[in-house]
Amino acid sequence: MDLDFVRFWTDMIGRLDGPLHFRLIVQPAMAVFFGVRDGLRFAREGRTFLLWGGPKEPAERWAQFRMGCRSIGNVFILAIVLDVIYQVRVLHWVYVPQLLFVAVVVAVLPYLLVRGAVNFLAAIRRRRQPPDNPS
Repeated sequence: MDLDFVRFWTDMIGRLDGPLHFRLIVQPAMAVFFGVRDGLRFAREGRTFLLWGGPKEPAERWAQFRMGCRSIGNVFILAIVLDVIYQVRVLHWVYVPQLLFVAVVVAVLPYLLVRGAVNFLAAIRRRRQPPDNPS
């Protein structure tokens, strides 16, 4: 158990330099891009972040939940694929705990933080705009 913990953190520190270290910049950047895109889209559609204050109907709530999971899943899958490539190339093995940790830290967390902030700010901006009067 102690050796696994030491290997885990040694491998985490080793990812900061060496081959494929650019992905630690690219993955959060892509997560931010997708977070901004999805946050604006969800705000435009009137959807809330992670169902907070969302629809009361179970069918609509479920549809919104599935759409949110799908958008988070795309970012998560991309992070997993890139980390598997790194692990196979550098570590010559795939360590699942490291894989999940890296995917969550470099992709999912930035995505959720940015998407939530953009969705919140865009929703506030939409509420402040006067309604369109087509007359």
